Amino acid sequence: MKKKVVVGMSGGVDSSVAAFLLKEKGYDVIGVTMQIWQEDPASVEENGGCCGISAVEDARRVAQMLDIPYYVMNFRREFQKNVVDYFISEYLAGRTPNPCIACNRYVKWESLLARSMEIGADYIATGHYARVEKLKNGRYAVRNSVTAQKDQTYALYNLTQFQLSHTLMPAGEYTKEEIREIARQNCLPVASKPDSQDICFVPDGDYAGFIKQTVPDQIPGPGNFVSEQGEILGIHKGMIHYTVGQRKGLGLSMGHPVFVSEIRPKENEVVISDHDVFCTELDCSNVNFMGMEDLKVPRRMWAKVRYAHKGEWCTACQTKEGEIHVEFEKPVRAITPGQAVVFYDGEYVMGGGTIL
Repeated sequence: MKKKVVVGMSGGVDSSVAAFLLKEKGYDVIGVTMQIWQEDPASVEENGGCCGISAVEDARRVAQMLDIPYYVMNFRREFQKNVVDYFISEYLAGRTPNPCIACNRYVKWESLLARSMEIGADYIATGHYARVEKLKNGRYAVRNSVTAQKDQTYALYNLTQFQLSHTLMPAGEYTKEEIREIARQNCLPVASKPDSQDICFVPDGDYAGFIKQTVPDQIPGPGNFVSEQGEILGIHKGMIHYTVGQRKGLGLSMGHPVFVSEIRPKENEVVISDHDVFCTELDCSNVNFMGMEDLKVPRRMWAKVRYAHKGEWCTACQTKEGEIHVEFEKPVRAITPGQAVVFYDGEYVMGGGTIL
């Protein structure tokens, strides 16, 4: 009997080719687009992202070409609670969130997998550039894709063992160029469609403007820019406009480059440093262990502190339940509260947590 797989189809080339590849391998494929943001699909701007009306149209066209069933499923409530509300609360608390990580764990996997299994699916699949493998220790882990240029493992560190055991990621075996070529050779209409950019629910990139529009009564007003010694340097326009390591757009005339080194929500202060912000240690919480079961014994690993970070060697140790202390071998720039630190052993994700 064929294994049944629900493919999350965003209307882009990666998930479209993922559906094609799985059908070629003999799976019983069902295409699903997740309705996660807009209240009225007919009124949405056609931004080409994973939330716009064009995503549904493109995914449906591909499903028709592949001759697979296709559905649009409503996940607006889950997306609002686990992604949008989290995103706003983190900024209001002076932290810099990563909504894609939250969306992956709680919406694209937790919610979609549960609903897929209700209709008899064995797996869910996405177009992520990563691979899922079972290690010798019996645990599942996400492995780097074959192309470092498009590797997306950082944003997948928070998936559970159960989720990984029911996940397929066929695009991880190919480069982006190969994925587009497969689409072209098989006449998929999205072969040349551009990649979506930025956060899907903030398509113009104005995070602060989005937060102000969504929760206008909760926005902290202007406060003080202060030096690391406590000297008042000027007035900032609201801490949601800033993040650790930021240099541009501060509106401070200091005569030399300055950087945001800390955000203090209780005092409504943004701390300014005369030098770039490097650090050799961090603590993280809300730890998810993936390729390893725990970290009770210190372990040397490679770690990334943001999606675009190339990574650095560190020694990590579990200090208490759900928390890890990390010491880097070389200084790392702009370690930012709210972002994730993700640990690697070679090509495999060992786990990660939220930077405190």
